[in-house]
Amino acid sequence: MEFAGKVALITGASSGIGAATAETFAKYGANVVIVGRNVEKLKETEKKCKEINSNIKCLTVLADVTTDSEKILNACIGKFQRLDVLVNNAGILALGSLMDIDLEQFDNVLNTNLRAVFSLSKLSIPYLINTQGSIVNVSSVAGLRSFSGALSYGVSKAALDQFTKCLSLELAPKNVRVNSVNPGVVITDIHKRGGGMSEKQYAEYLERCKDTHAMGRVGDVFEVAETIAFLASSRASFITGALLPVDGGKHAMCPR
Repeated sequence: MEFAGKVALITGASSGIGAATAETFAKYGANVVIVGRNVEKLKETEKKCKEINSNIKCLTVLADVTTDSEKILNACIGKFQRLDVLVNNAGILALGSLMDIDLEQFDNVLNTNLRAVFSLSKLSIPYLINTQGSIVNVSSVAGLRSFSGALSYGVSKAALDQFTKCLSLELAPKNVRVNSVNPGVVITDIHKRGGGMSEKQYAEYLERCKDTHAMGRVGDVFEVAETIAFLASSRASFITGALLPVDGGKHAMCPR
């Protein structure tokens, strides 16, 4: 996969799947725009990208995707005058059933996981049409299958998947492709941040997850990042509207 001279914008790039995706695009020669809220972690991602490929350019944008869509896109276009790949990765996890949560939690999750994607995608479309680029949304197996105890999150990801499919139909005549990846459990900080897990609880959770993934293990962030890069590349030139599980078979399993 070759992205030399192209520009990839990745939200939520300060850690986890987003950081790995930025590093992966840098490896393949893309200039990267990395967006996040933690300046120190963004600097670390930038450092790794430049260590991987000293020939690329990296722009860091300290921003909140729920309020700063115009700032993010203006920074990208101001620096590079183009956009080839938009990776809507930023997302939050919140736990609780409908009986436990309030409307504030629901709104917070939907604002980050769906509304922000709508906003940044809409602003990006004219530039993606110019480059015949692509959008990759980072969804979840929770968008494909139903799980109790994380209602807001599951609803947000299912809606994101429908957004992906609808937008893919709108943009296909413009030669802009739109796809989602749907990871299973991947080792990141999201469960500790959104789920309030301690290190011990998280370790126990990962151990239990071996039984909930057909391949008997959880995923690595770079396994998701490589899939994102593939979907954004010319190798996937006839793929649009796809929801691609990267979940070790979790979506195919049924409780027994």
